[in-house]
Amino acid sequence: MRWIPYIIFLILLQWYSFQALKTITQNKGWWTIYGLTVLLILGSFLWQIFVFDRSTGWTPYIAYTIGFFIALTSAQLVMIGFLFFEDLSRFLVAIYHYFFTDQKFHISDRRKFISQAALALGAVPFASLLYGMYQGRYNYKVLKYTLEYESLPESFDGFQITQISDLHCGSFDNYEKVVYGMELINKQKSDLLLFTGDLVNNKSSEALDWVDVLSKIDAPYGKFSVLGNHDYGDYSEWENEEAKQKNLDKMYQIQKDMGFDLLLNESRYIEKNGEKIALIGVENWGAGRFKKAGDLEKSLAQIEAKDFKILLSHDPSHWEAEVLPHPHPFHLTLSGHTHGFQFGIEIPGWIKWSPIQWRYKQWAGIYENQEQKLNVNRGFGYLAYPGRVGIWPEITVITLKKKNLLV
Repeated sequence: MRWIPYIIFLILLQWYSFQALKTITQNKGWWTIYGLTVLLILGSFLWQIFVFDRSTGWTPYIAYTIGFFIALTSAQLVMIGFLFFEDLSRFLVAIYHYFFTDQKFHISDRRKFISQAALALGAVPFASLLYGMYQGRYNYKVLKYTLEYESLPESFDGFQITQISDLHCGSFDNYEKVVYGMELINKQKSDLLLFTGDLVNNKSSEALDWVDVLSKIDAPYGKFSVLGNHDYGDYSEWENEEAKQKNLDKMYQIQKDMGFDLLLNESRYIEKNGEKIALIGVENWGAGRFKKAGDLEKSLAQIEAKDFKILLSHDPSHWEAEVLPHPHPFHLTLSGHTHGFQFGIEIPGWIKWSPIQWRYKQWAGIYENQEQKLNVNRGFGYLAYPGRVGIWPEITVITLKKKNLLV
C-alpha cells in the first residue's frame, strides 16, 4: 500500500509530460516511440522493486535500471516544472478574460512554443545523465594537493600519499577501464597508498574478480585500508548472524589477498630515516543511522600525543563529531563516503556545488581547522546511479611539506 502514492505520481508525471509531445506533433509514430521508451524504463524499474530477487547482491543491470529511471524522471520533472508555470499563467489569464472582458483567449501557438522549450530543457539533464553513465563514470581525475605542517618530521618533507576511496567493486562492468584507473594510481609513484573504505556494495564476493587487479597497485611504504559502511554486509539479508560474520571474515581475507593492511581501530608507524609518523585507521563511524564501529581511543592505544598523525575514517561526519574535539591533534584525516553525490558542478576558483552539501558539511576536497586538515575523496567507483556528471571519479595525491617558520 505504501507504494500507491508513488505509482499515482509516476502515472501523473507520464501524462503531464506526454502533453508536451502531443502539443508539438500529431505524428502518432513519435507518440509510439516515446510511449514504448517510457514503458520499457518504468517497467524495468518497477520490476526491480516488486519482483526481482536482489538477494544475490547488487548487479550492473540493477544499476542501469536505476540510471535510466533517474535520467527519464529528471527530464520529465524539468519539463513539467517549466510547463506548470505556463499552465498556471494560462489559467489565470483565462479567468481574467472570462470575468472581465468579452475577448476570447487563444493560446495554441504560444503553447506549442512553450512545449518545445520544455522538451529542449528536459533533454539537457537526460543527455547529461546518459553521458555520465557511458563516459563520466570512468573519467578518472588525479587531484593533487600540497599540505604544509609545522609539526611534520623533517624526513617526511615531500612525502607523497595517494588516497583512493569507495571502489564499490560490485558496480564495475568494464575491466579495461578499471585496469586503466589502477595503472593511473601506480603512475603517481607515491610513497604510501591509502584506501578509505567501501570496497563493495553489499557482499564481499563482489570483490573476488578484482583481487588480481587491485593487488598490482603498490607503494614503497605500503598500502593500508579501513572499512566503509558497505563493507560489513549490513545492506543484505542473511540466513543468520553466522553467515553475516562469514561474509565479514571473507572481507578481511580479500583485503589481505589484495595486499592491504586493514586497520580495525588500529595504528601503525611509518618510519623514514629514524623518524616516524603515525597512521591510524578506525572502523566506520557515521552520523545518524550509519554504523558507529569506529573507536578513536582504541586506535590510539599505541600512539603518543606528540606524534604526527594521519587518520583514515570513511565517513567525513566523524571529523567534526569526534576528531576535532579530541585532545590528540589529528593532522590529516582522510575520508570518502559522499561520492560528491556523483553529480554536481565544479569550476576551480569559481563554483563548487552538489546536492550532497545539504547532507554533509564536508563533502569533497580539502577542509582545514588550524593545523588539522581533512580531505574528502569523491570516490573511485559509483553506486546506484551508474555514472558521474560533473563530479568525476577521483585519485587524490597529497604531498606533505614541512612549513618553514622563517618565511
